[in-house]
Amino acid sequence: MDGNGRWAAARSLPRTEGHRAAERTVIDVIEAARSAGVEWLSLYAFSTENWRRPDGEVDYLMRLVRRVVRKHAPLLHARGIRCRFLGVSDPRIPPALTRDFTDLSTLTGRNRGMTLTVAFDHGGRGDIVAAARSLIRSGVPADAVTERSFAAHLPFPDTPDVDLVIRTSGEQRISNFMLWQVAYAEWVFPPVLWPDFRAPHFLECLHTYRQRQRRFGGVLPKQNGDS
Repeated sequence: MDGNGRWAAARSLPRTEGHRAAERTVIDVIEAARSAGVEWLSLYAFSTENWRRPDGEVDYLMRLVRRVVRKHAPLLHARGIRCRFLGVSDPRIPPALTRDFTDLSTLTGRNRGMTLTVAFDHGGRGDIVAAARSLIRSGVPADAVTERSFAAHLPFPDTPDVDLVIRTSGEQRISNFMLWQVAYAEWVFPPVLWPDFRAPHFLECLHTYRQRQRRFGGVLPKQNGDS
């Protein structure tokens, strides 16, 4: 979800106003995804690298996220959305926010609609290192490690591989996002800044995805002489 700062700068506003404006987009996209039949939606809200931002901006983000979680928890639950938080291990996260994450996960844990994963204090490299450490602690012999067994030690191992990654504002970087799961994801880079991104933009990205031919390194039938 990229472009909050540039959205604010273009309006001669502080960066925090861009983050605040992004709240509407988050809810709009969640509703659009659910209505479109998307079963798994992940939002990259705060990376492990985002701790490098100015203290004032980080503090504002923590307060903003807590307000958004508390405000929209009833709506998410009423929609049957299961909410989970990927990351959330840094001790700098305010304890009250951690409790709100836990409360929302507990409240929606039995829901069987769309699964919403919010990546907060998340880093793909960190997840891979944690999985490797878990395997070592489990005493799994090196020769017994497979992609399947490794993936089972990642956070939320029931999460399927990512089909589509949408990165707004035209930026074209992975930025340490779910590195294992995006190995064969399709990518779309709409130029729209995140606070201006709405349901029609999201549906357009889904349409673009549906036009792609996913080969996963192979060849489609009836190509190169194959029957």
